[in-house]
Amino acid sequence: MKTRGFIMIVFALALALSAQFVNTSKADGYSARLISPTAGQVVHPGQVVKVQWRSVLPVTSESCEAEVWLSLDGGRTFQTWISPWIDPKAQYFYWTVPNLPTNAAVLDIRFGCDPLYPESYAPQPESTFVIAKPADW
Repeated sequence: MKTRGFIMIVFALALALSAQFVNTSKADGYSARLISPTAGQVVHPGQVVKVQWRSVLPVTSESCEAEVWLSLDGGRTFQTWISPWIDPKAQYFYWTVPNLPTNAAVLDIRFGCDPLYPESYAPQPESTFVIAKPADW
């Protein structure tokens, strides 16, 4: 009985940790392409923008979700999470543009399904857009 319990614990642990060792490249089934905002588009602080994309999902289940992150430095770093947790089938959300002026805004559309598929990244540097300075600057 003790051996059986030990084997079950090892199996559960191996399953939980296995997602860390899965290759998450686009060749493994996840890809995303931003539709809006478009490359070069200028958005303004306080403006509500529809962030929309098309994606190919490798798996779907109730534990899957998508997130969108913002880079202000052309995609070198993504430090601002701008979306709610999204059902990946929705493929859009409405975003109120923050007062973070930049000429190099880039979005990263992330997807994951715990524990089936680790979080995968799809930065969109080909769709770099501008967050304008507020009019009173």
